[in-house]
Amino acid sequence: MAKTGKRIAAAKANVNRDTDYSVKDAVKLVKDNAKAKFDETVELALNLGVDPRHADQMVRGVCQLPNGTGKSVRVAVFAKDAKADEAREAGADVVGADDLAEQIQNGDMPFDRVIATPDMMPLVGRLGKVLGPKGMMPNPKVGTVTMDVAKAVGDAKGGAVEFRAEKAGIVHVGVGKASFSQDKLEENVNAFLTAIQKARPSGAKGTYVKRVTISSSMGPGVKIDTSEVST
Repeated sequence: MAKTGKRIAAAKANVNRDTDYSVKDAVKLVKDNAKAKFDETVELALNLGVDPRHADQMVRGVCQLPNGTGKSVRVAVFAKDAKADEAREAGADVVGADDLAEQIQNGDMPFDRVIATPDMMPLVGRLGKVLGPKGMMPNPKVGTVTMDVAKAVGDAKGGAVEFRAEKAGIVHVGVGKASFSQDKLEENVNAFLTAIQKARPSGAKGTYVKRVTISSSMGPGVKIDTSEVST
């Protein structure tokens, strides 16, 4: 069995696995334990009391993190004419139509988020098998199918994060970097927890938020008291 490194062992020793911490205390522990040589991503993992296989229990949405993610997001936009110009002016990294579709079909996807105007969806729909598994298929429910491409591009680059419950009801998302200040990380965490509350589906029964854990890329998980989240 692989040995646990001294750094990881020391980090785990700082966290009581039987304690549910406040957001403030949990964030502080994560920052204190982020000792890697790179700027670790701070991540939230939520276990929700839903079964996403049922349409009325799907949890999906978008959250605008007030302090961004700390990550540079590359955005591709399907648009034509004036809307294409609008997307370029807003800072989109790649803009196109048939040419962009061909690029994606060839496996050339140097971007993290895809946005499309509604009239482009018949074209984009044919790319579902490529974009879907990567979580990049545009969807009006999360604001990536829109005529306001400038706002969508600005939101994507400014800290908008999409979330969706996986099969077991797990939602996983990055909410910043370990180098962020305590206050900025707290604000991002609270903003996301609020977004999860608002995304509660009509079919969710009983306890909605069962468990919330926060961690850095290389650090141990720290449980957040679910009483701080509407359950």
